Amino acid sequence: MKKKIQVHVADDHKILIEGIIAVINTDNDIEISGYSLTGKEVVDWFDEKKNKADVLILDITMPLLDGFEVLKHFNKNGIKQNVIILSSYDDIKIVQEMLSLGCKGYITKNNAGEHIVEAIKAVAIGEQYFSSDIQNILLKSFAGQQVPVGDAPNKFMTDTLTDRELDVLKLITKQFNSPEIANTLCLGISTVETHRKNLLRKLKVKNSVGLAMYAVKNNIV
Repeated sequence: MKKKIQVHVADDHKILIEGIIAVINTDNDIEISGYSLTGKEVVDWFDEKKNKADVLILDITMPLLDGFEVLKHFNKNGIKQNVIILSSYDDIKIVQEMLSLGCKGYITKNNAGEHIVEAIKAVAIGEQYFSSDIQNILLKSFAGQQVPVGDAPNKFMTDTLTDRELDVLKLITKQFNSPEIANTLCLGISTVETHRKNLLRKLKVKNSVGLAMYAVKNNIV
């Protein structure tokens, strides 16, 4: 009898897990091997030597440990695991970061139903697999074309900020204007304006109020 592909599903929404399992159960070649609701549950499950899965379907934004931290844990501990990222985020930098951490596939959640079974079968035999929208942004990136900024988790966007940009952001939340920021940080006004523009672009907000709200919401100040 042909061995079934064992799949572990990790997402912080039980209803989404149930939906994925329902789709997977329509295929006789695939079998569910448990699920996790947090990143910590994922690493605890895989740290148990008796637990094995041919494919892990992994969300990025989960409690306790996120998808980035799960893959870093695997790499640090020598856990060789075929991973498909299933995420709402389609930002090219997120996709590239996940690939650099070792994922074999990346599917956006709005395309999950039509791609998940095919993705599992491809990744289980060592191939890469991407949903059509992710394929498009990767092809544009490889061709050197401008790739529109997609959705990304707030934590990732914050991690892209330089130390100096964070300094400027903190002063903006204190309602400092550019000359005051320049004086406080011993920078030129034009340099401060450049940092301000970079902050607006990276954090996808329109003005200083948006920057301040982002900083408060994400515990930067």
